[in-house]
Amino acid sequence: MCRGLDSLPATCLERAKELKALFGSLLQKSDQSMTGQSKKNDQRKLNVDEPIKWKESFDQLLTSQNGLCLFRAFLVSEFSEENIAFYLACEDYKATKPSKLAAKAKKIYDKFIGADAPREVNLDHATKAITRENMENPKDSSFELAQAKIYTLMEKDCYPRFLKSPTYLEVSRQAKTG
Repeated sequence: MCRGLDSLPATCLERAKELKALFGSLLQKSDQSMTGQSKKNDQRKLNVDEPIKWKESFDQLLTSQNGLCLFRAFLVSEFSEENIAFYLACEDYKATKPSKLAAKAKKIYDKFIGADAPREVNLDHATKAITRENMENPKDSSFELAQAKIYTLMEKDCYPRFLKSPTYLEVSRQAKTG
């Protein structure tokens, strides 16, 4: 599974290279059987068809742990990792217990949307205003509009660039050749 930001190497480029190497080794290991213990110690086994499925749709990429990890590393290398971090924070928020919604909503808003947010995502003024209003009475749908805007941004802008990136092309080439 993809490590969190706290454990990222010194530079974003190093992280992307690390993941490319990881995927290369996962592809090589995909034909070998792995014991339950080595699965825990190693990263999730990569199905050789997986990288090809990522090209079918953005949803296919996001629902794959390996695909999400590689996409996130790509975004880190492009200095736009805050988009996927926000998207994933919103997914987590939707599953939050009602008693904890307000605190978690404030944390997400302050981190990604509010004035001087340290990891501000690119949202238009109207979406920010609606989301700010939603903070008055947080619900599990409070970030729905903002999340949809960031999803669309990633799908239309980042995802096509990811599919053309040397890292993805190498991983998919290795998957095709087995």
